[in-house]
This record gives sequence, C-alpha cells and structure tokens, in this order.
Amino acid sequence: MNPTRRTALGMTAAALAAPALPAFGANTIKAVVIDGYPARAMWVKEFSNFFIPEVNKRLEAGGKYRIDWQESYGGAIVKPKGVLEGVKLGLGDIGIVTTIFHSSKLPSQAIAAVTPFVAPDARAVAKAVDEIAREFPTMQKEFAAQNQVYLATGVVLDSYQLFSRHPISSLKDIEGDKVAGAGMNLRYLEGIKDAVGVRGGMTDFYNMLQTGLVDSAMLWPEAAKTFKIVEVAPYMLKADIGAVNSKTVTVNKDYWDSLPDEVKAVLKEVAVLYRDHVAGIAMDRAEESRKAFVEAGGTIVEMDPAERAAWANAIPDIAGEWAAALDAKGEPGTEMLNAYLAKLRAMGYEGVRDWSVRAG
Repeated sequence: MNPTRRTALGMTAAALAAPALPAFGANTIKAVVIDGYPARAMWVKEFSNFFIPEVNKRLEAGGKYRIDWQESYGGAIVKPKGVLEGVKLGLGDIGIVTTIFHSSKLPSQAIAAVTPFVAPDARAVAKAVDEIAREFPTMQKEFAAQNQVYLATGVVLDSYQLFSRHPISSLKDIEGDKVAGAGMNLRYLEGIKDAVGVRGGMTDFYNMLQTGLVDSAMLWPEAAKTFKIVEVAPYMLKADIGAVNSKTVTVNKDYWDSLPDEVKAVLKEVAVLYRDHVAGIAMDRAEESRKAFVEAGGTIVEMDPAERAAWANAIPDIAGEWAAALDAKGEPGTEMLNAYLAKLRAMGYEGVRDWSVRAG
C-alpha cells in the first residue's frame, strides 16, 4: 500500500473513531448559562424556551454568528445563592442572578422590595425597575463591581402572598408565627406582634413548612404550585403584598468584552423581550395557579382592605431607610425611589401606602 493511500485510510479510521461534533462554523461562540434553580422553575424554563431560541433566530438572520449554548441549572455548577459569584468568577458566561440574596452587594436592586403594597403586577414592576436601571447608573455600577454587565430585570411573581400551615385571615392570625422569607420581605413582619422572620430559599420552603420550622411562608401562587406548597401549607392569605424584581440577567464582563458588537446588541434586545415575556407569563399563570391551589385542597382568604392598610402602615419606613443609605454613599437613592414610584403611578398603581421621600 502506498504512503498516500495508507495515510488517507488512517485519517478516515480516526474520523470514524472520534465522537461526532456539531458542524459549527468559524464564527461560533460558546456560552455557558447558569442558574442554581432547577430547569422546571418558570424563569429558567423560559430562558431555555424563549431567550435562547430568540437569540438564535436573530443571529441566524444576520448570518455571521451563532451561539453554542451550554445550560447548567439546578446546582450543576452553582447553588441558587451562588450565581452572582459564579458569573463573577467566570464559572458561567451568562447567569440569572437572584438579587434578593445579595442585599449588601446589590442594594439598589431592593427598590421594589422596599415598597410593598403598591403594585401586584409583574409587568409594571419589571418595566419600572428596568427603566430605573437604565436611567440611573447605580444598578449597573453595582453589577460592574461584581465583574458583570447588567442586561435586564426579571420579575417572576405576580405578588407575594402568605401561605400557612394554619388558617389565616388577619394580622392577628400571624402574630407569634415564624414566617419564611428571602431577603427584604422579612422586614414586612416587623410591625406584627411577635412574628419572626426565618430566612430561606424557595427550594427550602416545602421542608421548612413540613417540619414545622416555620408556620408560614411568603411566596407567590405560581411558585406554590410548582413546589406543591399546598401539601404542607393549605391556607393562603391573599394580601397582595406586591410584585418584586428578584432576577437579573447578567453577563461576565470579560466574556462580554470578547463578544462582537452584533452579538452584544442581540443579547441586549432579547433580554428586554425576555423581561416582558416572563412578567407576562407570571401574570397569566397567577389566576390559574390560585385555582390549582384550591383544586388541590387549599383555601384562599382575601385580606380585608383595612387589614392590608394596617399591615402596610405597621412596617418601618424601609423605603426611606433604603434611599438614605444609598444617598450616604453618593448614589441618588431618594431620586431613584421617587422616580420609580412615579412610574408606577403613571401606570395606575398608587399603593396602600405612599413610600415617597419628600425633601426636607
């Protein structure tokens, strides 16, 4: 056998033995997406089903680039509280950061959390917070300090409600309870006699309720349905505490700097579409999830408006504290707060309590 034929046969055998690789072109960009929550969590599922296909479609229309996506969820790379650090260190190129876990590093992200009982509408809150992030430098600076580029805000809950092991209909029924929460919402309990907040993540709430570690938990109906909360907390107090931004899509700064401008533009555009898409789903599923809760044996009680007002007014001035803390750092906290509330008012949400900070 001549050397040329022997070489050709050797190359063919090696090719047959090698694992099949996708036929990507020279302009393929790899992207590792991370979230510590499982793939069944609504915002993660929609990242797979909406964000990624929409980016692919737009890049394919341009014809120059494509992305080879690696999705790692449910603790494969990081736990829910580890996404911010994971993206910072480059363990993931793109992440869905649950911002309520990082109040010290991302204080401005608490803008909706410090204004409860205003807007039980994910779409309005997502749009207002995202506009604040683009109009004021503070939020983007906080992510830059974590080696990340802010893309868009995500609101995945229509409104926090209270789910309990025992019947509840008023503030008196919450007195003395241990209540699970995740971050700033634990402060909503400070005006309720002997109520104690217990910090936890959504994936922990089922076990916390089942074992009696807590009596109730603040979460939203769609999450209660996903995590079968009715099995351990069959009573829901519909208090409409409010929608809160809790997710932000970010990109590792070093990775971002390596991307072509065309890809950056597409990621920015689709992040805003994803923001509105997820918020819309949250609202669409809210009523369906409440019905599912009742069909599974749950009981829902609508909180009396006077009781809601009493709860809102019993909370310390967390909005004023939040704004003052940012002001003290040289950030426009008061201006951001008032601008945010003005945006919600323009969309028809006045709120039970006015959290605005007035000059003087």
